[in-house]
Amino acid sequence: MADKNERPIKVVAENRKARFNYAIEDTVEAGIALTGTEVKSIRSGKSTIAESYADSKNGEIWLINATIPEYLQGNRFNHEPKRPRKLLLHRRQINKLIGAVDREGMTLIPLKLYFNERGRAKLQLAIAKGKKLHDKRESEKKRDWGREKGRLMRARG
Repeated sequence: MADKNERPIKVVAENRKARFNYAIEDTVEAGIALTGTEVKSIRSGKSTIAESYADSKNGEIWLINATIPEYLQGNRFNHEPKRPRKLLLHRRQINKLIGAVDREGMTLIPLKLYFNERGRAKLQLAIAKGKKLHDKRESEKKRDWGREKGRLMRARG
């Protein structure tokens, strides 16, 4: 039985097209360096990570193009909605991600933005390789066949 103090994971934003556009190799959980108004705005649930990606600069990993809208009650202390945000990772993880991007031609794609059990904002980051057009068609056929198979099985009884 779960403790009363333990909170479930609350997913705030999800990049649903990432699994269709990219072949995901590995995932990493990263913290995000945020300001106070950004945290409040994320809790309201209006942030998006659909067009965002992660990039390395000066030995650090940054989240680029993620939209966290301004907090309505933030007045002059508000933040810029599309500013680059530093991702908090261990040095070994950073080296692994930078090596994968440089050597193997991979891309760092955010999959989910969520609050963990302790109430901290986390980002699930994927090391992925872009799919070609024929790979996308194949995954679409597989998904359609799964749906059709489910319909046939229900119709059969």
